[in-house]
Parts: sequence; structure tokens; C-alpha cells
Amino acid sequence: MMLRPLFFSLLLCVGVAHAADERLDPYTHFFNDSFGDYSEELQTARDEGKKGVMIFFEMDECPFCHWMKKNVLNRAEVQAYFREHFLLFAHDIEGDLEIVDFEGNTTTQKDYATDVHDVQATPVFLFFDLDGKPVQRYTGKTRNADEFLWLGEFVADAHYRETNFSKYKKAKRRQARQR
Repeated sequence: MMLRPLFFSLLLCVGVAHAADERLDPYTHFFNDSFGDYSEELQTARDEGKKGVMIFFEMDECPFCHWMKKNVLNRAEVQAYFREHFLLFAHDIEGDLEIVDFEGNTTTQKDYATDVHDVQATPVFLFFDLDGKPVQRYTGKTRNADEFLWLGEFVADAHYRETNFSKYKKAKRRQARQR
């Protein structure tokens, strides 16, 4: 008789832990669909009350891009936070598809990545404000989902105006250790 409440409590804990660790395909649950017109996407971000736009510059052969998609961008809590604050687009740095940049210029994915934003290594997470101006660039993979969430907070709350992400991240780590 005493085991029944304990059993149900254990089931509840397992269910909560599973929900917190839910993994969903980033291409359907993290990234927004796009027709490749970033100037229109910027207007959509404004209309939806977002803080800005984030572009994930990637390439197929990039192991760090795959790591981010498998370990961070597929997490439900990451997806929820980022979709609340930003429009999010995956961008193939080797792609030949035509796109329209934030200023309305037509170019290719490849040229936009390399010529306009000097993307050489991937992944690159580039955040733009609602005027289409780059405000934060992060190259490489983050240590974990928490660090990526801190990057989102750093941009969404405009901490980039007062400090750099390295200092912000160190402060967040100190706070996490004190708990």
C-alpha cells in the first residue's frame, strides 16, 4: 500500500524529466520557413514583435553544425525561447539559391555568406536587429544548451550594448555555481 504513492511519484518524476529533455527536429521546430527574402522576413519579425532575426550559417560537411543540431537546436526549451524572441533561418554557405538580403539586393546564399558576412568557418550564428544590422556574431558550437540560451538572452535583452558575450557568459556561470 505504501509503495503505490512512491511508484506514482517516481513515474511523475520520470515523465517531467523526459519532457524537459524533449528533442525535436530543428528544421521543423527551431528554424522558420523562408522563401529567401530576408527583407520580407525582417518585416515579419517587426510585425510579430520579435527582437530580431538570427541566421545560422552552416554547411553539410560541418561536424560542429551537426553537433549543434543534434545536441542543442533540437531541445524543446531552446526552440521555445528562440522562437519567442527571434525569427530563425538556416543558411547554406555553399548554396547557389538566390536570396534577397535585408537591403533588398539579390544575391546567392554563397555570396551572401562569404562576400557580405565573411563567413569562413561554420557554424556562425549571426543576430540582426529589427533594422537588419548585425548586432552579435558567434562562431562555433556552444558548450551546451545552457550556453546557447545565454547567447539568446544576451541578444534578446540587448546586453551586447554594454558588454561582450564572454564576460556575460562568465557572469552566468558564476551565478549558476552559486545556486
